[in-house]
Amino acid sequence: MGKNKLQKFEFVEKCPHVFQYPFSVLKEKGFDMKGKWGEMFFKNDNPIVLELGCGKGEYTVGLAELYPEKNFIGIDIKGARIWSGAKESLEKGMKNVAFLRTSIELIPYFFAENEVSEIWITFPDPQMKKCRKRLTATNFIELYNKILQPGGIIHLKSDSPFLYTYTAEMVKLNEFEVITNTDDLYNSGIEDKILGIKTFYEQQWLERGLSIKYLSFIPNCNKPLIEPDIEIEYDSYRSFNRSRRSQQPKKGE
Repeated sequence: MGKNKLQKFEFVEKCPHVFQYPFSVLKEKGFDMKGKWGEMFFKNDNPIVLELGCGKGEYTVGLAELYPEKNFIGIDIKGARIWSGAKESLEKGMKNVAFLRTSIELIPYFFAENEVSEIWITFPDPQMKKCRKRLTATNFIELYNKILQPGGIIHLKSDSPFLYTYTAEMVKLNEFEVITNTDDLYNSGIEDKILGIKTFYEQQWLERGLSIKYLSFIPNCNKPLIEPDIEIEYDSYRSFNRSRRSQQPKKGE
């Protein structure tokens, strides 16, 4: 492990707004702020918004600056990635930002029923060969519903035609309420201040001529969820820091 990465880990360890717990501790003792993030950390009862797979935390910090009346928590398993957003928000003295280092599968250990108002999923790995690992797969939607408030919103922002097509079909099959749906966000005519937030890699995708897809919906889960069973062409390009994507059409597994 490089010295720079070690320094980042040490910084994250000391940050008062970064939380990381080994699974063994969670299983034995639980998380004392579960259901009490507003009361114990943010010191208010403002809505709580999560960014899953937050990476460097650019969206977490950007959204928190745009919406000071909401609390934002970026979640990622990589401590060296969280360092960037943690450092920026600490230097800016932001009080409505926190970071949580954990696996997405473990978020019910950290948040209580109805504690979260919105979830952002920004540029996740599309996991074209492994359906259950897609962050918009029905098994994850069921997980999110354990902590989302009634009417809670899920936002997907992605460069991947594959993941966008899969998610849109999943939303349609399960009759979720769609708020916004566009396969070319920056040429859609939508006027929203969130468009001003662009991650480092998103800017590079735009410069390569790739369109950004955006889908927001309310996952009303009152019956067993249905997985899409359609043919979806694999993404025909290789994305930054992602596994290789095949150019051959494959079945959406």
